[in-house]
Amino acid sequence: MDKSLTFELLHKDKKTGARRGRITTHHGTIETPVFMPVGTQATVKAMKPEDVEKTGAQIILANTYHLFLRPGSDIVREAGGLHSFMNWNKPILTDSGGYQVFSLGAMRKITEEGVMFASHIDGSRRMLSPEVSIKVQNDLGSDIIMAFDECAPKDADRKYIEKSQALTTRWLERCVKAHENPDKQSLFGIMQGGFYRDLREKSAKEIVAMDLPGYAIGGISVGESKDDYIGVLDYAPDLLPENKPRYVMGIGTPDYIFEAVERGVDMFDCVEPTRIARHGMAMTSHGRISIKNAKYERDFTPLDPECDCYTCRHYSRAYLRHLFKAGETMSHMLLSEHNLRFLSKMSEDIRKSIEEDRFTEFKEEFYKKYYG
Repeated sequence: MDKSLTFELLHKDKKTGARRGRITTHHGTIETPVFMPVGTQATVKAMKPEDVEKTGAQIILANTYHLFLRPGSDIVREAGGLHSFMNWNKPILTDSGGYQVFSLGAMRKITEEGVMFASHIDGSRRMLSPEVSIKVQNDLGSDIIMAFDECAPKDADRKYIEKSQALTTRWLERCVKAHENPDKQSLFGIMQGGFYRDLREKSAKEIVAMDLPGYAIGGISVGESKDDYIGVLDYAPDLLPENKPRYVMGIGTPDYIFEAVERGVDMFDCVEPTRIARHGMAMTSHGRISIKNAKYERDFTPLDPECDCYTCRHYSRAYLRHLFKAGETMSHMLLSEHNLRFLSKMSEDIRKSIEEDRFTEFKEEFYKKYYG
């Protein structure tokens, strides 16, 4: 069993499944529930590490698939690992690359060994297997590493999901055997099973039996309806140990985060805040806005008067609109910093509401302002 991570369950909301916890890693502690910014290629897009830290980010993600292809994990290892390579001294989580190869569609072939795929960079044929994924993540030196799994399509039939879930378990067993650095890196297993409760229960039983330091609920937030997403979350977290962190990958909108937290999820990540920033979109206390709109041309008020981020303390909507319309990269930087701070502050407020047993009330207040 990995010894590199501890989790304390500090408080449970009296009315819901929401949990307040603390994860301790070699590179620091993480207060949960936590939103984790994504730094796909060892960088959060348009952000310097020190600016990411100023948003309140406690941990960031990097992507195994992309770093495997470029620059290569051997180079990152020679640089002293990801923390040194990208100058980020707080915890890092790396995903396994499973979702990325899943998204390649016709460019990949899944076998018992792993996934053969064509590189999106140069078309070269490459193999990503449980052993390769873990070796790459060991080289990267991240604090939390994810098991290599198959993320089945949302509309796959039961027969396919059965085979996929069983394959994911067999791959997890291989991940555990391949993991060479359990004293410093924590391996999380991933529950699969599509939208079939019995298969989710089977998956949970099999991965929990391996006594890993944390678990993710995989195969949701992959394009399914919100009702289907919530349907899985209504029971899936309770299939996992109470004394281990629970993680749902790829969620970054307030509603999806609140619904996950309410049902006992501790960790979540998404490219959403930085991606929409590059399209001129901002999350504010009163909902999402597009800085491109003409009505902001002479609006000299802050982007969000209730926000304490660098952007909102120093710049107006009119200036941000000008930067975006002029094609200036600084607009991406400033809007990204704001959006990351927005989700970080939201997570801080969620943690406080759980401590005070008023999560439901806070959720209702937030929804009323954000969604109207």
